[in-house]
Amino acid sequence: MAASIAETLKQLEQTRVTPSPPEASTPVMKANLSALAESMSGQSAAPAYSPVVLAGLVRAVEFLIIIGTGMLVHSLYVVPLSGFRFEYYIAIAAIGAASILVFQILDINHVAAFRTPLYQAFRLAGGWALVFLAALALVFFIRVEPAFSRIWLLSWFTVGLTVLLIERGFLSMFVRKMTRAGRLDRRTVIVGGGPAAESLLQAFSSQEDTDLRIYGVFDDRTDDRSPDVVAGYPKLGNVDDLVEFARHTRIDLVIFTLPITAEGRMLQMLRKLWVLPIDIRLAAHTNKLRFRPRSYSYIGNVPVLDVVDKPIADWDVVVKAAFDRIVGGLALLILSPVFLLVALAVKLDSRGPVFFRQKRYGFNNELIEVFKFRSMYADKLDHTASKLVTKDDARVTRVGRFIRKTSLDELPQLFNVAIFGNLSLVGPRPHAVHAKAADRQYDEVVDGYFARHRVRPGITGWAQINGWRGETDTPEKIQRRVEHDLYYIENWSILFDLYILALTPLSLLRSENAY
Repeated sequence: MAASIAETLKQLEQTRVTPSPPEASTPVMKANLSALAESMSGQSAAPAYSPVVLAGLVRAVEFLIIIGTGMLVHSLYVVPLSGFRFEYYIAIAAIGAASILVFQILDINHVAAFRTPLYQAFRLAGGWALVFLAALALVFFIRVEPAFSRIWLLSWFTVGLTVLLIERGFLSMFVRKMTRAGRLDRRTVIVGGGPAAESLLQAFSSQEDTDLRIYGVFDDRTDDRSPDVVAGYPKLGNVDDLVEFARHTRIDLVIFTLPITAEGRMLQMLRKLWVLPIDIRLAAHTNKLRFRPRSYSYIGNVPVLDVVDKPIADWDVVVKAAFDRIVGGLALLILSPVFLLVALAVKLDSRGPVFFRQKRYGFNNELIEVFKFRSMYADKLDHTASKLVTKDDARVTRVGRFIRKTSLDELPQLFNVAIFGNLSLVGPRPHAVHAKAADRQYDEVVDGYFARHRVRPGITGWAQINGWRGETDTPEKIQRRVEHDLYYIENWSILFDLYILALTPLSLLRSENAY
């Protein structure tokens, strides 16, 4: 079964950036949803908190609480009697690290535990007591008990436990509030109806505590094998409808209930769904062939096989967002003199506004407004990019030619990065809604074009530093650009971003395609 999945994904990878035939169909985004699916997709979806990030923050806060209470008791009791003692600081750090490790082993650092204050309080108190008993035993056996005050240890145990329990109480209230608001839910849909889907949905329903919010079922079959209601959940449409549905509401997880033998059908569906920024899993609860437990991941107690992961998730999202805001803000500050000079040149060169604003595709095909310095005459601005800028284009001003070749016209997009947060410093370049290559829209030229929108677009990117910037007058140019964008998405890291940023100034010297 594992070999079948690997082969399926290999086939999918080979189909990712292939040109579409001239008779390409209307993009999936224009599909019509069923009335029920449309009503659901219209519901506002508040941004979700990552359970992984939340658990990590709890660990960090509790480590600081433990260190802080140990230092507080030390400063109030030990210091007045014998001054600052270095061995106490070593003991505080060691007990803090050991406590966090024990809490992790006791499995109280996840959302389900955060919702149950009584359960977690007993386990936390037990773990805290175990750490101090181990510390006392260690001090006794290595015969250094005279170096440490028993009153200090007992006081720290009491104060630390009290503060930790209070913190967990507030945490429980916060998590319950966020749960009611849907901020900790994984918004989920099932692909594939019939008995397999019914069995899966019943398995989820039997779990006492789950973070899944299941919307319904999508299935390409229209016969009796795919009923309109499965285990109380409605059928919302087919897989094409799912792509459109996910564009309008926040979908985090798609679970396939197809048998592993249905490789062809699965591959066909994956070709449509891999353009979305979602996790895709294959339910394994009904498979007769069983792997070792570590071969599976689990949703509650239901085994699944990981098929596709969201490209940038959990702590990666936090790291990249912080990097963008901090570095983008510093760049705005440092380059402010350049901003003023370019703005003055644009204003003196021709009448019209300094900035040009244009609608472009952002993350998950959301429309965003991107800022640029105006490089065309005001009466010839092309907000939809219906006609590409070509060499010696009469619409471009004198200053416009210079700032376009040097990419100085892109500098205002730092506002999008540092202030509005809808662009990254590094990522696939955002394209205008109606941008074309050889008189055909990009998504008609390249199959899987919208997969580049699985991450937030950027000011510069892997394609740009490899020479694929500027005019896209042939299908090959946009195809090569998308290939590089997808490579970046699959291989992202902060070091990769730094590498691209470092090479961007050098790539601007190659301006043969920029007009």
